[in-house]
Amino acid sequence: MQFKLLFLVLVLTMVSCQRLDISSVWMDVPPNSVLFQDDFSNTASGWKNHNDSPFGSRYYVDGGYRIKVNSIHSLIVSTPGLSLSDTYIYVNATKHAGPDDDNYGILCRWRDNNNFYFMVISSDGYYGIGKLSNGHQTLIGKDKMLPSEVINQGLSSNHLRVDCVGDSLSLYVNGEHLISVIDTDFTYGDVGLLAGTFGEPGTDILFSNFSVIKP
Repeated sequence: MQFKLLFLVLVLTMVSCQRLDISSVWMDVPPNSVLFQDDFSNTASGWKNHNDSPFGSRYYVDGGYRIKVNSIHSLIVSTPGLSLSDTYIYVNATKHAGPDDDNYGILCRWRDNNNFYFMVISSDGYYGIGKLSNGHQTLIGKDKMLPSEVINQGLSSNHLRVDCVGDSLSLYVNGEHLISVIDTDFTYGDVGLLAGTFGEPGTDILFSNFSVIKP
C-alpha cells in the first residue's frame, strides 16, 4: 500500500454568510456541554442546501447531509455558520458512491475559503490533518496521508472525532486515535464538513449525527 499525497485544486462553492458568534455562550457553559448538534432533520439548521452546481452539491437528504463532488482534484466544504474556539467534533460518515480514492472529513476554525484546518480520511483507508492558509494547502506533521486498518473501506461507515483544543489538533476514527499535530495559525472559526476528489470525480459522502462539544 503506497502513501497517498494530498493535493487538491480547491473548488469552494460556498456562498458567504454571516457567522453566528456564540463565543460568549461557549465561555459560560461547563466542559462536555453540547455547543451545537444536528441530525440534519431540519433543512433550516444552517448548512448550504444546493443540488445544482456543475462542480458538485451539498444538501439535506433523509436525515443526513450529502456532499457530492463532480470535478477532479476538487474539494467542497460546508459550514453551519458558527464561531468557536476549542471544540470536540463528532460525525458519522458513509460513502454512498464514487471512487475509493477520495477524501472526506471534518474541518475546524474555518475563517474563510482560504483559511481553515481539515481532518480527512479516504475510502481506501488513508488519513491526514492539514490546513489551508492564505490559499496554500499543506498537510501538518506528515508529508503524505498514511494508511490505517482502523478505517472502514469501500461502501462503509466511519465514526469520526476531531479535537481542536489550543494548538493541538487530533483525529480519531472508529474510537481509535490516529494522529495529533501542533499548529498555531488559527485560534477560532467555524466548524464543518468536506469531501474531495483526486484523479477521478464522483465522491459522494453522506454525513449524519453531527455534534460539537466543549472540551
